[in-house]
Amino acid sequence: MKQLFDDYSREASIAVTKKYSTSFYKGVSFLDKKIRDDVHAVYGFVRFADEIVDSFHDFDKSVLLAEFKAETFLAIERKISLNPILNSFQRSVNKYSIDHDLILAFFHSMEMDLNPVKYDDMKYDEYIFGSAEVVGLMCLKIFVYGSEEEYQKLKPYAKKLGSAFQKINFLRDLKDDFNNLGRLYFPHIGEGGMSHQDKLTIELEIEEEFREAFVGIKMLPKSSRLGVYVSYVYYTKLLAKIKRKTINDLMTERIRISNEKKLILMCQSYLKNSFNGL
Repeated sequence: MKQLFDDYSREASIAVTKKYSTSFYKGVSFLDKKIRDDVHAVYGFVRFADEIVDSFHDFDKSVLLAEFKAETFLAIERKISLNPILNSFQRSVNKYSIDHDLILAFFHSMEMDLNPVKYDDMKYDEYIFGSAEVVGLMCLKIFVYGSEEEYQKLKPYAKKLGSAFQKINFLRDLKDDFNNLGRLYFPHIGEGGMSHQDKLTIELEIEEEFREAFVGIKMLPKSSRLGVYVSYVYYTKLLAKIKRKTINDLMTERIRISNEKKLILMCQSYLKNSFNGL
């Protein structure tokens, strides 16, 4: 029965989320059960593409990414794939009518990671849109159960949240991106590297995006609001920790939140949502 394979595909996507990001996995657990599998499906898909460009150094990444891209759209068209992660993803794409242009934009950003890029404002915005904002928009389509009206209403806020998350990831991954992958996403950074003022400017941008995004979080359906809020709180705490670090700190360590602190944040978020509202 195909249902057995679909069940296995669903479990594979969940396993990928749990293996690669315990924080995201915990965040998804705060979503309504009806949409958890679909969010896991999106994460599994983007995680595999990201692994190709970030980790498979002994292989031809361009070929692997091109094949994965072709297999993705073939899976969506056929409504099946022997790759369990893509089989899970195509099901969610077709179920919620997720815009294929979002998937194309995502692959475009992954392709930008294949070779060193000198980022100006346009390329920077282009990369953030494809690597982060569209992922948030895919999830948003799931959160609103495919409603185009609700999707369009919440779209600007989802983009702001995705952008803020990505910029924080850029800062916390500064060491590995620069030293190991030869990437520096931020534009207008001089030859001497990122300055303290550069860091402050980026942090202010993120704070403003968080302020705008929070308006949209409060407008989300109850089934997804707490899960997104938990992720929001986690990233705001990451930002607070990054703000206390110097550029040298960021170039020598990856900023993390301890598991104990994560648990406390999740409990606090749950209590605030349950008793006080957002």
